[in-house]
Amino acid sequence: MKKEIAAVVFFLKRLIKKADKLEMEKVEKFVERLTVALQEKYKGHWYPENPSKGQAFRCIRVNKFQQEDPELRRACNESGVLYTDLGLPRELTLWVDPGEVCCRYGEKNFAFTVASFSGDEEDKEEVTKKVTNAVERVTSDYHSGSSSDEEGK
Repeated sequence: MKKEIAAVVFFLKRLIKKADKLEMEKVEKFVERLTVALQEKYKGHWYPENPSKGQAFRCIRVNKFQQEDPELRRACNESGVLYTDLGLPRELTLWVDPGEVCCRYGEKNFAFTVASFSGDEEDKEEVTKKVTNAVERVTSDYHSGSSSDEEGK
């Protein structure tokens, strides 16, 4: 669970830093609080033998119906950060499952893997590359107008 939470927090940290709306000290405090919030939430809802069990519960989701994810909101409140200063896309879904973190930006786009872990020790450099590539994918593609909010306009 710790590796998967670290990967999703690292991914979100990179997105937040790319938005460039927060001082580094605030970003660090936010990710620290988010890590604790996710560990507390996922405790008792982590099933390595059946990774899809509890998937909806472990989902981090922002869209037009839920503009603020509760765990992101909690971390903001506990770190003194304004939610809007996170600079996250309007539509973002992250699934944090045993062995894998996946992302979908925009409600109609395909999901892709942010990081995956086998039973062996993962190469930290390789995970960092995967997360960085995922951040680039979200930030470059998302701003190209792929949001489902804009499709009905």
